[in-house]
Amino acid sequence: MENNKIQKVKKILVGGARDPKDSHIFHKLSLIAFLAWVGLGSDGLSSSCYGPPEAFKALQGHPYLGIFVALGTGITIFIIAASYSHIIELFPSGGGGYLVASKLLSPKWGVVSGSALLIDYVLTITISIASGADAIFSFLPHNWYGYKLEFAIFGVLVLLILNLRGIKEAVVPLVPVFLLFVATHLFAILYAIITHAVKFHEVYNATGHELTRSFNSLGMFGVLFLVMRAYSMGAGTFTGIEAVSNGLPILREPRVATAKRTMHYMAYSLAITVIGLMIAYLLFNVQEQSGKTLNAILFQNMTASWSGHTGIIFVWVTLLSEAILLFIAAQTGFLDGPRVLANMALDRWFPTRFAMLSDRLVTQNGILLMGVASLFMMLISRGSVDFLIVLYSINVFITFSLSQLGMVKHWWQERKTEKKWIRKLSINGVGLILTSFILISVLLIKFEEGGWLTIVITSGLILFTLYIKNHYNKTFDMLRRLDTIVDSVEASIYNIDGDDVKKPEPEFNPKAKTAAILVNGFNGLGLHTLLSVFRLFSGMYKNFVFIQVGSVDAGNFKGADEIENLDTHINMEANRYVKYMNEHGYYAEAFTKIGTDVVDEINNLVPEITAKFPNVVFFGGQIVFPEDSFVTRWLHNYIVFAVQRKFYRQGIPFVILPIRV
Repeated sequence: MENNKIQKVKKILVGGARDPKDSHIFHKLSLIAFLAWVGLGSDGLSSSCYGPPEAFKALQGHPYLGIFVALGTGITIFIIAASYSHIIELFPSGGGGYLVASKLLSPKWGVVSGSALLIDYVLTITISIASGADAIFSFLPHNWYGYKLEFAIFGVLVLLILNLRGIKEAVVPLVPVFLLFVATHLFAILYAIITHAVKFHEVYNATGHELTRSFNSLGMFGVLFLVMRAYSMGAGTFTGIEAVSNGLPILREPRVATAKRTMHYMAYSLAITVIGLMIAYLLFNVQEQSGKTLNAILFQNMTASWSGHTGIIFVWVTLLSEAILLFIAAQTGFLDGPRVLANMALDRWFPTRFAMLSDRLVTQNGILLMGVASLFMMLISRGSVDFLIVLYSINVFITFSLSQLGMVKHWWQERKTEKKWIRKLSINGVGLILTSFILISVLLIKFEEGGWLTIVITSGLILFTLYIKNHYNKTFDMLRRLDTIVDSVEASIYNIDGDDVKKPEPEFNPKAKTAAILVNGFNGLGLHTLLSVFRLFSGMYKNFVFIQVGSVDAGNFKGADEIENLDTHINMEANRYVKYMNEHGYYAEAFTKIGTDVVDEINNLVPEITAKFPNVVFFGGQIVFPEDSFVTRWLHNYIVFAVQRKFYRQGIPFVILPIRV
C-alpha cells in the first residue's frame, strides 16, 4: 500500500514510464538545433551575465581597454567553437572532452578531463542559479536579500524534478524566456550603439585619450598585462561551448549536422552579446555598485532618460529574462553532467549504476547526483558568484586544454591521409595556446582566492575514480576464472568439425519439475549457477528455463538499431543455454526481455513462465567476493536479492546460489 502511494507521487512529479522499444521514442526525445541551442547553448549565452562583468571589473579604472578584451574574447569564442566542430565530426556519438582525451591521449588523461568536466557541470548548475538569484534580487527591495540563498536552493530543486521527467520536458517550457533574453539584450546592444552613433567622433576621441592615459600611466607592458588579466578573468564567458559535443546523443538525426548548426547559433549569439555588452558598458559609463550586477547598472543608466514607467518596466523585464536564462543555463549541467558520468561509468571509472536509465529514459542517478552536489556547493559557498566563478573557470579550461591537445596530436598523426590537416591543426593549435594560457593565468591569479580548492576537489575525484577502476579490474580478473568453463561447455555442444551434434528433440512435460535460472549472457557465472543446480538437486529437474533481461542503459540507448541489436544479442545468448540443455536430453526454453529495470522485467515474465511450468523454482547465482564490504555492495547491483524480495512477497520460491571466485 505504501509502495503504491510512493509510485503515485512519483508519477505526478516525474511522469509515467516510457517504452524503450517504441520505434518513435528517439524522435520524441531528441532535440532539434533550435531546442538544443536553448537547452545547451543557454549556458554559454548566460555567461554574458557574469563573464564580461568580471573582465570589465578587472580593468581597474581603465575601462576603454575593454575594447581589446571584448575583441579578444569574441575571436576566442569562434576559435573554440571551430575546434569543437572538429571534435563533433571526429566523435559523432558524443563524449566530448572525456572521450577526446581518453581516445587521443590516454584513458588516464580522459579521467582527468572527465573529472574536471563533472566538477564543472556541478558548478554550472550552482553558479547559474546563484547568478540568476543575484539578478532577481538586484531589483527587489534590499531587505529581501536575506532570502536569496533559499530562493537559489528552491531553483535547484525545481530543475532537478524537471530533468527527472525528461530532457525535452525540461527544455520546451523555457523557450519563451530564452527568446525574451535574446530580444531584450539585442535591443539594448543596438540601442547603445545607435544612440551614440551620432556622437561617434566624440566616443572615438575619448577612447583615444583614455588609451593614451593608460599607456602613460602603466606603460606598454602594464597595459598588456592588464588586458590579458581581464581577458583571463572573463574566462567564464567561454564555458558552455563544449556542451554540444558532450550532448550529441540527445540531438535529432543527422546528429553531426544538428550539432554543428547548434554550435553556430551558440558562437554567434555569444560573441555578439559579449562584445555588445562590453561596448555598452563603455558608452554608458557603467561603474560598480554594491548589491547590483553590472548589467543591472547598465540597463538603469540606459533607461534613465526614458519617460514614464517604460524604463523601469524594460529594466525589470530584461533582468528577469537574465535571471531565468541563468536558471535555464543550469540545464547544461543536468543534461551533460549525467551524460559524462554515464560514459565514465560504462568505462568502469564510476559505479555502473550511473549508466542506468530510469523508466523515463533519463540517467536518474546521475541527475540526482548532480543536483545533490550542486545543493551542497550552494550551501558551502552561500551562493557567492565571486567565489564560485574561481572554481568554475579552472575546471572547464582543464578539459578545453586536454581536448585541444588531443586534437593537435590527432591531426599531426593523420597528416598523411587528411588533406586539410594544416588548417585543422592550426585551429586546434591556436585553441590549445589560448585555453592553456587562460588556464594558467586564472590558476595563478586566483590560486590563493580559492583556486587551490579546485585542484584539491578535482584531484580527490580523480583518486576516487582510480580506486573504483582498480576494484572493477580485480573483479573482472576473478570473473575470468569462472569463464574458463565456457570453452569446455562449447566443446560439448559442437563436434570437432564445428557441426551441430544431432540428437532427438527432448519432450516437454508441463508437470515435471522445472528450474528457472536467471542469466546474464552465456558466461561463467550462468554456467556455474546451472551446474550448482545439478550438483545440489541431482535428477530433480527435467525442464529448464533461462531468463535473461537486456538492460537498456546510456551505452546502448542511442537509436532504434542499438535497441534491436540488444534484443537480438540477449536472445542469442539465452538460446545458447537452451541448445546446451537440449544436447544433454533436457527440455529447455528461453524467456527474454529488454528494459530499464531488470527486476521489474523479470517479474513481468513470471506469469507467463508459471502458467506454462506450474512446478517451477527460480534460481539466481550471486558472486561471493573474498571480502564483503560497503564498497562491493555499492559498486555491484546484487539484482538477485532484489528479485528474491519481490518474489517472496508473492509467495514464489527463489533460491540464491553462492558462486565463489
